[in-house]
Amino acid sequence: MNRIIGTYTGPGHGALVVVLGAVHGNEPAGVRALEEVFRMLEREPGVNPNFTFQGKLMGLIGNQAAFAEGKRFIHCDLNRLWTPVNLRRIHQARPEELRTEDRELLELLHVIRAEIQSYRPEALVILDLHTTSAQGGLFCIPSDGAASLRLAKEMHAPVILGMLDGLDGTLLHFAAGNHFEIDGYPKHALGVAFESGQHEDPLSVSRSIAAIINCLRACGCIQPEDVDSRHETILRSFADHLPKVTRLRHIHHIRPGDDFSMRPGYVNFQPIQRGEYLADDVTGPVLAPEDGLILMPLYQPQGTDGFFVVKELEL
Repeated sequence: MNRIIGTYTGPGHGALVVVLGAVHGNEPAGVRALEEVFRMLEREPGVNPNFTFQGKLMGLIGNQAAFAEGKRFIHCDLNRLWTPVNLRRIHQARPEELRTEDRELLELLHVIRAEIQSYRPEALVILDLHTTSAQGGLFCIPSDGAASLRLAKEMHAPVILGMLDGLDGTLLHFAAGNHFEIDGYPKHALGVAFESGQHEDPLSVSRSIAAIINCLRACGCIQPEDVDSRHETILRSFADHLPKVTRLRHIHHIRPGDDFSMRPGYVNFQPIQRGEYLADDVTGPVLAPEDGLILMPLYQPQGTDGFFVVKELEL
């Protein structure tokens, strides 16, 4: 299995867009979407003589080992390791001391920085594709900064603000800090995470394809009229009934030994009320801390966040 799903380079220099699927190995939709997007880009010049591509696209498998086994992770969550403390530990550790996800991080870092060193882009855009264990999980998470928010809005999916405030060590944190920089490039970096739906829903692949194409359009890699497909219609039809912008209000973190179990039937963006009986753990019933909308209720054995609570913002 090759970590690099594909690359596509245009004749004109531009942004380096790095799209990752399966940073959580049990989320295959992003990988399948990238495979299809590269096929679409290869076909496009044959059906559209005016097609041009500005910049470079690279598609990567995030956690190869976990993806091969269909697990979220092998030893620890790869999307919680991108901190200065962890990077120092990993770089100082002996090879035999490294966990699976430590090695995955090092390889990702090497591949992306090697591409930056070779292509020397002025701008780096990281698009991190995910899915959720519950139904209805279509939304976009920007990193801090106006540029990331503008890009997130171009995804044509609900935008969740403040999501990174309650999390540490995500790939988006790392990208937003421009920690991929090497030899002075890129000058600017930003990241966006896109959740395309439930893990096994075939439409999650279509929505991920639409997100990649929208990202390429927003970055100026392709023109608005190019690489048109039915996938954008699928994305918009699903998103039309969801809140446009929400803000994070609460994360229920799971500690080792909590024996957390979500009550059945919850879906993303379902309204909940303060005091509602949402889940159980070793202390007893877990109640909703406030009114809001539930996000990413945990219906899989691995994970450290039981659920999120967001509130819709008036635009």
